[in-house]
Amino acid sequence: MQNLSENRYAKQILFRPIGLEGQKKISNSSVTIIGLGALGTVSSNHLCRAGVGKLRLVDRDFVEVSNLQRQLLFDEQDAEKRMPKAVAAAEKLRLTNSSIEIEEQIADVGPRNIEKLIEGSTLVIDGTDNLETRFLINDACLKHKIPWIYTAALGSMGMLFAIIPGQTPCLRCHIDQLPPAGAIPSCDTEGVLSMTTATAASLQCAEALRLLTGYKPTEGILYLDVWDREFNNFEFEKRPDCPACVLGRYEFLAGDAVSWTTVLCGRNAVQITPPVDTAVDLQSLAKRLDQAGKVSFNGFLLSFKTGDHEIVLFPNGRAIVRGTTDEAEARNLYARYIGT
Repeated sequence: MQNLSENRYAKQILFRPIGLEGQKKISNSSVTIIGLGALGTVSSNHLCRAGVGKLRLVDRDFVEVSNLQRQLLFDEQDAEKRMPKAVAAAEKLRLTNSSIEIEEQIADVGPRNIEKLIEGSTLVIDGTDNLETRFLINDACLKHKIPWIYTAALGSMGMLFAIIPGQTPCLRCHIDQLPPAGAIPSCDTEGVLSMTTATAASLQCAEALRLLTGYKPTEGILYLDVWDREFNNFEFEKRPDCPACVLGRYEFLAGDAVSWTTVLCGRNAVQITPPVDTAVDLQSLAKRLDQAGKVSFNGFLLSFKTGDHEIVLFPNGRAIVRGTTDEAEARNLYARYIGT
């Protein structure tokens, strides 16, 4: 490592809780970031500049103009070229710090590939936008005893907490099951401030550096509201009947609780079937989606049009996404507008 006066991490090393030994630990660590959207672009930028030895960037999507308001690594050229987010982020980060290893993975994270994607990681960072993938991350990290940090943001509010296998409660101690389709709002229906995602991701990275340098995680769930400038921390305990961290049943990793997709031959459409039938309040969902696109509801099914795509949603949560045969794109649209 260079002399302190010449070292790019000099100011970070001067921070006493990290110091030179902590910086060595950071430089010897490997972090996987799943999701390179509003959260993941900020987190990857911070951790790249902090000197994490290896960053693995995982995302299934490409850059669009609507991303630029909050996804801080991307620019208009990335959107014009429809660059894969993982590739665009990696290119920007390599210009920032050429001394670390950066690996990009254009992948739709699922039960079949997540264990390979997190292999060798010191820590996993959640930059995703849906609970289904987060439950999958939770299962895989618990199984392989890899710490991870859950983070979410919506509107002006964010939340985060660290999950250390064998020590802390896990995500399913906090949220037992996936909510029904359409039951929870999303950024595409409620909006989000870039200050919310940037603040939540920055706090996520501060927690990451704590873990990478050997400190205990901060306890509880941090809730924040950047609009009303509120920060609150709430502690919660491990559930004695938690199926994941207590009973060791990794239902999402096994694929038992994960939705599946089918390309509909000759129809330029993909069908998405949730893991279980759920009663969707289509009328309420139609009102919420009205702000994001063209909606029609005939009492039996809901049709939502955005751009070149149409989502036809049935009362049990099953949907047909028209305008694509790309299963990853269809899942992304479903997650963005309907929910997990």
